[in-house]
Amino acid sequence: MNNLGIIPVGLSGQQLIPDSLQCLQGFDPGLGLMNPMMVGVGLVPPPPPPPDMPVVKEIIHRQSCTLFPQNPNLPPPSTRERPPGCKTVFVGGLPENATEETVREVFDPCGEIIAIRKSKKNFCHIRFSEEFMVDKTLYLSGYRMRIGSSTDKKDSGRIHVDFAQARDDLYEWECQQRLMAREERHRRKIHEDRLRPPSPPPIVHFSEHEAATLAERLKEDHKFSEATAVLFTWIDRGEVNRRTANHFYSMIQSANSHVRRLMSEKAQHEEDMEHAKEIFKNALLAILYQFEQIKAVFNAATRQKAWDHFSKAQRKNIDIWRKQCEELRNAHSEEIMGIRREEEMEMSEEDNEEEEEEDTPCKRLRTEDTGACDQTHASLKEENDSLRWQLEAYRNEVELLKREQRGGGGARGAGRHEEDPPVTPSCEVPIQILQQNMHHLQQQLLSLQEQLRSKEAELQEAREEHRYLQGGVAHLRDQLLANGDVVDRTNGDLHQPAMNGCAPSSVHCREKRERRSEVVMRGGVASEKEALLLGVMSTFLHVHPFGANLEYLWSYIQRLDTKVSAVDLERLMVRLPNMFRQELSGVGATLEKRWKFCGFDSLGSA
Repeated sequence: MNNLGIIPVGLSGQQLIPDSLQCLQGFDPGLGLMNPMMVGVGLVPPPPPPPDMPVVKEIIHRQSCTLFPQNPNLPPPSTRERPPGCKTVFVGGLPENATEETVREVFDPCGEIIAIRKSKKNFCHIRFSEEFMVDKTLYLSGYRMRIGSSTDKKDSGRIHVDFAQARDDLYEWECQQRLMAREERHRRKIHEDRLRPPSPPPIVHFSEHEAATLAERLKEDHKFSEATAVLFTWIDRGEVNRRTANHFYSMIQSANSHVRRLMSEKAQHEEDMEHAKEIFKNALLAILYQFEQIKAVFNAATRQKAWDHFSKAQRKNIDIWRKQCEELRNAHSEEIMGIRREEEMEMSEEDNEEEEEEDTPCKRLRTEDTGACDQTHASLKEENDSLRWQLEAYRNEVELLKREQRGGGGARGAGRHEEDPPVTPSCEVPIQILQQNMHHLQQQLLSLQEQLRSKEAELQEAREEHRYLQGGVAHLRDQLLANGDVVDRTNGDLHQPAMNGCAPSSVHCREKRERRSEVVMRGGVASEKEALLLGVMSTFLHVHPFGANLEYLWSYIQRLDTKVSAVDLERLMVRLPNMFRQELSGVGATLEKRWKFCGFDSLGSA
């Protein structure tokens, strides 16, 4: 087989060119390749061979020797693990008469050879200039080398090519790795320097001249930030002393003078924001007005006197446009309603804050009372839990001692009953001590439970008394608004029991319950929750001077308390006719019931 991969005449071997290629136009079997001038064939690369197909090697002819491949059915020659940066190969099995020029002639086509170190024992080491050249030399492993046409044993040999580990290759590879690491560190440093924020300017040291300059810079608006940073650094370094205190005081005073400027800027920005909100709101209203005009045009077009003159396609387009316009108008109106709701919420929050500021002393007293009761309750619960845990620990210890006694008794006498072990005197003493401790802890636990029940009863009684007083105050306020002379009679009724003496406790509690139920039936507030609902509803309806329906009011209350129903709100407003009034508004299909706040009207008439 020659260098082109064609079997010479008279030599038998495996056919390299399949029969399917010989039938193609432009294929020359004498050359063993396709005609490059054939259109569309010379530019297409040949298909890759299958992976399981053995590689067919050819005979290699050199000027002074010939290389014959090994049998393709034999396994490929083995190689060692490739060292890092390998550029040197080991070549063994050379003929005894092979010289360095013969070896160079065989391996020179693989790449540039730097050095050849030949030994007298039929092997040599070849060092190339690049690493990829080593892979080409491995292709020659397993070839039988014959010098000239001699059949002498000294002129032939089967060569074996393998990786070689050389100090020069390892040193060059390590140098290359260090160079790459340095380049990588340099690139990373450049990247970090690019991303690193600029360092702040250096702070000058304190002196009287620099202090005077800084005082002038503090008075300027555009240099105020830098001057404040320098002043902070000086104070943090500890430059303030008796001699420089006056300088620092004047600079701090200059910094404080900017507070008024900052507040005025904030007010200006808030005013600009309110102005922008107003402009935005007016623009939305103008857009909504234009939507209404477009809707009126569509409504006029859909009337029968104009609708009959349009074609079917025109009617379809007009109907689609009308629906799109209505959807956009509804979304726009919802956005405007959301803005109005936010404004109403802000107004109600401001009113609630003012009311909270007015009711702060009363709420503080109530919170202090409830806080004291809750603290006592919590402390009693903690003591109760700790005693319960100690009792449980003692019980576990007693159980462990009993189990140990049972185990010991079973080991000593197998005939004794397992549930009745003998108790030794040494074990009776700790058991008695533990039983005494358990009894003492149980007594403490019972006493604490009794104290807890009494405290809970006192707390419940105090809450009932508080609710009763709230209802009485609300009832007295209503009577005072209705008739001014009820105050004296009420005072006389309140002072009469004190003059007649103290009634029994059961009678007193029953009178309190009757008075509380009477207050609720007459229009008072029975609980703190109803008082809060009353305040929120009054504020909401006061913001809406034309009134609001029950569903609108209930949807607003739902944001604050989801447990409140519309029926509860209606009952509360019906019980208080002096504060809430129901009116009918609208005509025909738009008729609806609206609730209005009339507390100020009742107060003026009274």
